[in-house]
Amino acid sequence: MTGSVIGDEGVLSIEELARACGAEVQWIVELVAVGVLEPQGAEASGWRFRATDLTCARRVARLQRDFDASLDAAAVMLDLLDQIEQLRARLKRAGLDAE
Repeated sequence: MTGSVIGDEGVLSIEELARACGAEVQWIVELVAVGVLEPQGAEASGWRFRATDLTCARRVARLQRDFDASLDAAAVMLDLLDQIEQLRARLKRAGLDAE
């Protein structure tokens, strides 16, 4: 098993992101098309992705696998999960966290 550290400066190409997710490049293109990922760069061949994009893409893959969700449904689920995390963080900062 090997690994590498990925920073937030945009170090993954589309091929590297697809490989890291165990997916096809076309799936990454679809994630960009529905707005799940926002790469740096104008054309797909020059797109660069951050570590957060890798995390996001892997979450979408899990949602699609675990719930047999379409890409659009997984994108909505991801958005809702992000909103829940933000609300929990706000509650915690306000001293109202439930835990």
